[in-house]
Amino acid sequence: GLTETCGIFQVQPDDEVKPETVGKALPHTEVKISQDQEVMVLSPSVFTGYYNDYEATEKTFENGWLLTGDAGYFDDDGHLVIIGRKQDIIRDKEGNAFSPDFIETRLKFSLYIKEAVTFGEGRPFITALINIDQGNAGNWAEDRMIPYTTYTDLSQRPEVEQLIVEEVNRVNAQLPQPMKIKRFILLYKLLDADDEELTRTGKVRRRFVYGLYLPMIEAMYQGLDDIRVKGKVRYRDGQVGMIETTARIITVF
Repeated sequence: GLTETCGIFQVQPDDEVKPETVGKALPHTEVKISQDQEVMVLSPSVFTGYYNDYEATEKTFENGWLLTGDAGYFDDDGHLVIIGRKQDIIRDKEGNAFSPDFIETRLKFSLYIKEAVTFGEGRPFITALINIDQGNAGNWAEDRMIPYTTYTDLSQRPEVEQLIVEEVNRVNAQLPQPMKIKRFILLYKLLDADDEELTRTGKVRRRFVYGLYLPMIEAMYQGLDDIRVKGKVRYRDGQVGMIETTARIITVF
């Protein structure tokens, strides 16, 4: 809901609650998605305008419809899904809107994924660099008697790759076609604030990561099956070393 709609305009029906959505429109309320992916609302409960601010009011309405400033889409059941603020949305090569944060958050709902960074602006499809959760993925591997030594070794195990494929497929099943992840790489190291890949509060420094791992990102769009990489690794004891390995590029669909 919004202040401008005098409260909620969507609600979860009692018999079809879907936590990943904001539900369906209330009676006597119409909701639609504009061509640029903005959520628009038409309802008797929508306010008539901002007090003494004609210019702001004009920018907030289009032919009587309230422009919410949010981007979203309707799922197959008619539920509205909000993917983020319209101003934060980026577009692929075909002009389809998507939110990296929206996709990444859903990936990180998995017990086995610690971090994810998605790409696709101006590109033909969505790709991702993924960090596995060493603790949970390690326990999963040990329960199945899958040997490994380091994070790098664990992340490159075929069984772990398949585990993450299943997690990515689970997320893809909840997304519209243009937002589905097509290819990904399991990073050979954890993203680290000490390596400037994360902020001190744990947020991904997207531009820095893009520049640092650009050869790997480009390889995913070039149709390669793997890429030879060399990089710095920070071990648990704080020591830093160099590693050279082959990163496999995994195609989901």
